[in-house]
Amino acid sequence: MKYNFISILLLLIFSCGKEKVILLPEITHSETTDIKDVSAAYLFYDETQKDSVELNRKNLISTTNWLVNVDKRLTLKQAIPHIKFLQEKKRNSSHINENAKNYFTCSDISRQNLGFIEFTDVYYNKKHIVNVLADNYSSLSNKLIINIESLNDIKINSHFNEINITHSNSQELNQDIKSLSNNKKNTVMLFFGKNLLFQDYITIKSIISKLNLENITISNNEFIY
Repeated sequence: MKYNFISILLLLIFSCGKEKVILLPEITHSETTDIKDVSAAYLFYDETQKDSVELNRKNLISTTNWLVNVDKRLTLKQAIPHIKFLQEKKRNSSHINENAKNYFTCSDISRQNLGFIEFTDVYYNKKHIVNVLADNYSSLSNKLIINIESLNDIKINSHFNEINITHSNSQELNQDIKSLSNNKKNTVMLFFGKNLLFQDYITIKSIISKLNLENITISNNEFIY
């Protein structure tokens, strides 16, 4: 599947029957660039109405790979409920293709083409980080809790010998994770502020996907609070 940006723009306009445009989140590199057997959903941003979001899912086919096109200007508070709805609809479908995946569509600026980030097995939760820490305190010794309020405001809670909070940012995040993991087996848990823009969410997801450490596992549970 290879599209240029102009053809994608036209696809979005005519698929909705109105002149609506989605600004795709940008990433610098994507491992996944070609997906076959697809159907698409769209989450539109409305500049004229605050907190307004429109979901177009009429072209989705449950047995295909789903490409979810989310406008990068939406917040997680706006986008995630609709994304969860789509996930549950596919998981509960009477027609299931175990090989069909879900992807966010992105603009890969290094290739000047589309790139994709998979989220098939991600489960979104609304539980606040304080409650998660309190409920799981005894089992936090092998976990890195990453709290993202913005790209420049990231806190990493590590609980090896004592509670330690490391202040980080998107540029230093992976290096900080590597340093704090200390070559031990660790699970990274991601917490995102609900007012984070979808663009920034995808930026973090793209950065985390580049972690290539045998001792690091990324939890499938993500928390939006």
